[in-house]
Amino acid sequence: MNVHTPEIDRKPSQEEAAEALELLRRWASKAQDAEIEALDPLVARLAPDSAPDSYPALSRAYPDNFSVDSDYKAGLPDLQNGPSSLIRGANRAIQHVGISNFRLPIQYHTRDNGDLHLETSVTGTVSLEADKKGINMSRIMRSFYAHADKTFSFEVIEAALDDYKSDLESFDARINMRFSFPMKVDSLRSGLSGYQYYDIALELVEQDGVRRKVMHLDYVYSSTCPCSLELSEHARRTRGQLATPHSQRSVARISVEVKEGECLWFEDVVDMCRRAVPTETQVMVKREDEQAFAELNAANPIFVEDAARLFAEQLQADARVGDYRVVASHQESLHSHDAVSVLTEGDLFAAESLDPKLFSTLFHVG
Repeated sequence: MNVHTPEIDRKPSQEEAAEALELLRRWASKAQDAEIEALDPLVARLAPDSAPDSYPALSRAYPDNFSVDSDYKAGLPDLQNGPSSLIRGANRAIQHVGISNFRLPIQYHTRDNGDLHLETSVTGTVSLEADKKGINMSRIMRSFYAHADKTFSFEVIEAALDDYKSDLESFDARINMRFSFPMKVDSLRSGLSGYQYYDIALELVEQDGVRRKVMHLDYVYSSTCPCSLELSEHARRTRGQLATPHSQRSVARISVEVKEGECLWFEDVVDMCRRAVPTETQVMVKREDEQAFAELNAANPIFVEDAARLFAEQLQADARVGDYRVVASHQESLHSHDAVSVLTEGDLFAAESLDPKLFSTLFHVG
């Protein structure tokens, strides 16, 4: 049975409203902020010392129970994907726009040690047409995360690139994944072994509908100056003077295009580097290893020009490698500057201009 109470439905008079307002003001003047918040944040405007502006009092409490429905989402502002009238600056296309260095654990196949989980830094970008304001950056991450539980290969990277390229309606796109790859390395004579870590990046580039797969690897080695070695031996032979040739830690960044349909393992590129320049820095060293390393350097003296050509010789001989680039830096112990060289093959890495900080990125942090 419904009970109808006319008093409830009656519109209060202005006099009654004024009395209620006066009661609220008296209460608000003595109430704590938490009490006002619990009743209604707007009541704070009724306090005698409240600001006389028209800006509404906003809740400072996080709304735990608020949920977002489709209508609410549809009404949210989205300036980054707004009309071309919002574009600032030159009306130009942008070759790369996206996100850099979002990190997550990724599982990789290896040639010798099964699958490895490695922390990976990902950069994802797309091209942006001149009449588009911007892109939804989070779509790149969401597309990538959809594939992150798979064991990664270039094919999986292609699937991730397909997804976010489609989501963002872009022509060109790029993914770059950087990680530190461990390989166990034996000492030269003592029988010990330890892990050497290689900075590796996998890059998938699509431009004008053409996709290219690239692997980058930093190889750290010792370079003994051939000139210094000969001068030291001359001092010993002609004057009985003890002298030592200068050598230094050196880094080569090897970048290779992996031909379509070919499998090039991380370990394969490391092996090529070792064949080209066998004086790789050591992990576990006892006295007999240190002596062996001195002998190995003396047997393989090398200028930075030699290094670039020796690495290139190995890359040219491998049918799985397309275009390539070798960037070498011998971080001199004699001079206060470094000796550097760049050797490229093919159009992928050809460039008249170099990043002015390119060589400064070749310092290896142990």
